[in-house]
Parts: sequence; structure tokens; C-alpha cells
Amino acid sequence: MTNLTAKDLDVLTHLLTGEEIACKKARVYANTLTDQALAQEMEEIADAHAQRFSALYKILGGKG
Repeated sequence: MTNLTAKDLDVLTHLLTGEEIACKKARVYANTLTDQALAQEMEEIADAHAQRFSALYKILGGKG
């Protein structure tokens, strides 16, 4: 892991929060939509947000 500054940690924290919220919202939308094509698209969007969250978390030295 590289040495992260306080500013780096602050930015990463904000990015993690944003990705987490976006993922959760996309999953809610996917479960709410009645159009299956749109629901599938929302699931894919949620998965992309989850992958970005995981990549950012790894930068912080987390496992996952």
C-alpha cells in the first residue's frame, strides 16, 4: 500500500460513500422496476458500482 495523505483518505472516503449509495439505489430501482430489461440494466449498473467500491476499498488496504 502506498502512503496516503489525509486529503487522499478524505477523497477516497467520499468516493466510497458515493459508490455505496449509488449501488444501493440501483438495486432498489432494479427491484422496483416492472420492465425486466430496465431492471436488468439497473442490476448491471449496481454491479459496476459495487466493483468500483471494491477497487477503491482495496486502495485503502481492505480485503475484498
